[in-house]
Amino acid sequence: MVDTLMAAFAMFSLKEPSLLSFEEREDEQAIDRLFGLSSIPSDSTMREILDGIDIEPLNEAFADIFNELQRSGELKKWVFDRGHYLVAIDGTGYFCSTKISCPQCLEKRSSKGTVEYHHQAVAAVLTHPDTGEVIPLAIEAIVKQDGETKNDCERNATKRLLKRLRALHPKLKIIVVEDGLASNAPHIADLQAVNMRFLLGAKPGDHVHLFDQVIEAGDHDEGDWVETSIVTPKKVIKCETQLIRNLELNKSSGDLRINFLQHHEFDSDSGEISKRFSWVTDMDIECSEIVLYQRGGRSRWRIENETFNTLKNQGYHYDHNYGHGKKNLSTVLMLLMFLAFLVDQIQQACCPLFRAVLAKLKTRRKLWDHLRSHVRHFCFESFSELWATVLSGTGKNRPPPRRYA
Repeated sequence: MVDTLMAAFAMFSLKEPSLLSFEEREDEQAIDRLFGLSSIPSDSTMREILDGIDIEPLNEAFADIFNELQRSGELKKWVFDRGHYLVAIDGTGYFCSTKISCPQCLEKRSSKGTVEYHHQAVAAVLTHPDTGEVIPLAIEAIVKQDGETKNDCERNATKRLLKRLRALHPKLKIIVVEDGLASNAPHIADLQAVNMRFLLGAKPGDHVHLFDQVIEAGDHDEGDWVETSIVTPKKVIKCETQLIRNLELNKSSGDLRINFLQHHEFDSDSGEISKRFSWVTDMDIECSEIVLYQRGGRSRWRIENETFNTLKNQGYHYDHNYGHGKKNLSTVLMLLMFLAFLVDQIQQACCPLFRAVLAKLKTRRKLWDHLRSHVRHFCFESFSELWATVLSGTGKNRPPPRRYA
C-alpha cells in the first residue's frame, strides 16, 4: 500500500502523462531513491489497489505537510491580518465523459438524452496578496454520496469542506475568501458555525437592498474613503476604495450585519470607472486597513490562476483521466495530484535552489522536462542534489551524480 501510494505520488511529482508511461520507468534507480520506493507497481495493479482505499487519511496528509511548514517558521509570510490567514475556496471539474462512469459520478442529461458523467472538487487554499504561491489545505470531492441517487452539489461539498478544514486546523484563524455566489445568509451561517470569518464578493444584481444602503450612505457622505494609484510602465491608474460599516446583507436577514467594501479603478483618459469590485465582511476593518482588505479580496483569483490554471495548463495534466475505477480511484488520484502540487508550491515558496532553477528555465513545463530527463539519466540521493545539477548544467564545483551502469 505504501509503495503504491508513493508511486502514484511520484508519478504526479514527475508530471508523467499516464500510468503506463510511469510504469515504463520502473528500472530507474533515481525514482526509487528520491521517493523511497522498493518497487513500482504496474498500472493495472496501481488502479486496483488505489480504487478501494479510504480517502480520509489523504486529506490528513495536507495537514501533516502544513504542520511541517508551520514548525519551520515559513508560514509567517502568509499571515494576513491580526494572526488571520486568507483561505480561498472554489470548485472546478476534473473529469468528464459520456462513456466512462462509476457509482460516484455526477450525471448531466442533455436535451437529446445523452448522459454526461463528470467529477468535480472544491478546494481550500491558503493565499496572500503578496505571495505568488498557494498552499492547498483540504480538498472535498463533489460526488454522489453513498446511498444517494441525486447529484451532489458545490454548496453541500463546501459545507463538508468547512467542517473538514476546521477539524484539521482547530485553532487556525481563518478569513474565507470566495466569489459573489457565497455572499448569502445560509453560507455565512455555515462559516460562523465553524468559527471562520469571511470576505465574500458581492454583486449589485444579487444584493439590491445592500447596494441601496450603499447609495444612501454615499448621499450622506458616510463611510471611509482611501485614494491610491497603480503605477504601470505605460500609465498611472487612479483608484478609490470605500468602507461602509454595519449594513444589512438583505431584507430577510435583518439581524445579519456586515461591513461593505468596494474598490473602483478609473480610466486614465476618460476618468470613467473601468473596474469595480465589492465585498462583504464581518471583520472590523480600520481605515488604515482598507487597501489591505481590498487586496485580500482580489487575491481570491489565486485559486483560479495559481491553482486550477496551473494544474490544468502547466504540466500537471489535471484534466487527464489517469484511471476511473469503480469506487474511489478518480478521487484518490485527484488528491495525490494536489499533494504533489502542494509540495511544488512549498518548494517554490521556501527553497532558493528550486526558485533559481525555475528562474533559469523560465517555465514550469521546461522545469518538469529537465526533472524527468535528469531522473532518467542520473541517480540522485536527494532533490537538492538534483536541482543543483539542473542549475549548474555541467555539475562543476561539485561531485558529479552517478550515471546508471
